Amino acid sequence: METTDKVLDAMKKAAKPLKAGEIAELSGLDKKEVDKAMKTLKEEEKIVSPKRCFWEPK
Repeated sequence: METTDKVLDAMKKAAKPLKAGEIAELSGLDKKEVDKAMKTLKEEEKIVSPKRCFWEPK
């Protein structure tokens, strides 16, 4: 499973907007990896930010 898939999966399981640090804890990934994956997901428009610093699947 790719890092981006793990990040999206963690977001879907949480069912609420999360910060990058929370996603790192849930997915078991390093925060730097999560940040890179989130950057990719933002560019692909697969995640949105309902409020500052919080992210959820689109």
